[in-house]
This record gives sequence, C-alpha cells and structure tokens, in this order.
Amino acid sequence: MSQAQDPTSPPLHSVSVAGAVVREDGRLLAIRRADNGNWELPGGVLELNETPEAGAAREVLEETGIQVEVDELTGVYKNTTRGIVALVFRCKPSGGTERTSDESTAVAWLTPDEITARMPEVYATRLLDALDDNGPHVRSHDGKQFVTAG
Repeated sequence: MSQAQDPTSPPLHSVSVAGAVVREDGRLLAIRRADNGNWELPGGVLELNETPEAGAAREVLEETGIQVEVDELTGVYKNTTRGIVALVFRCKPSGGTERTSDESTAVAWLTPDEITARMPEVYATRLLDALDDNGPHVRSHDGKQFVTAG
C-alpha cells in the first residue's frame, strides 16, 4: 500500500526553498543545473535547523556566489509527482560575484523573455511570479505541466 493510500501514515514531502533574485534592471538570476542541464532558479532542500528565508539565502549563495537580502514569499509550488513543496522568495542581490558550483554549470542574469525561452513553464513561472505583486501564488504541477485543483 502506498503512503497516499494508507490513512495511518503521514504523507512524505520534501520542502525546498529558492531565491528569485531580481536585479535593479529587472534581470533575474538563473543557473544551469549540473545534474540535468536545465535552467532553473537557484534553490534546494531546506535544512531542519534553518528558517525558509535563511535557507533560500544559503542556497542562492552556494549555487551562484551571490549574497542576497530576502524580501518576501512569492509562491508555493508543489511537484505532485515527486512530493516536493517549493517555497520561492523574491530577493535582492547584496554582494558577491557570480560563479558556478558543484550544482551549477552556468550562472546568468536573464530577462523575462530569456527565462521563458530557456526554462520549462513550471520553472519559468516561479521566476515570473516573483515579478508579480499579486502573490504569493500557489500552484501544483506534475514536473512538466500545471495541474488544476481537484
């Protein structure tokens, strides 16, 4: 019996955090992931001993070399296939220099149009939602496309 079918077992989810880093010129920070070559926003698993905001700042720094000031939560995104809940925070760069890491093969400041062209919709939306002041947004997807509530 799977976790989803067993009412006595709590569902297992992973919580990740990510920083949608917006520069003054409107460009957004993105990485090309080392493991799959996809362009995404910097982020990763939230550690047990840290706040979501601290986790987002840590992940951005680890993956890009950019220090950030975390502003606000802009979205909550659930990958229904993998059981990952991602909290995305709008951030401002506050220092550091762009560099790659073990987790990234490229770091770039992209325009919204470049983000739409380079990223799958479910990941591009996380960055584009950070530009929208009508959040936070709550969205679910299966890893490839958004799913409706139901």
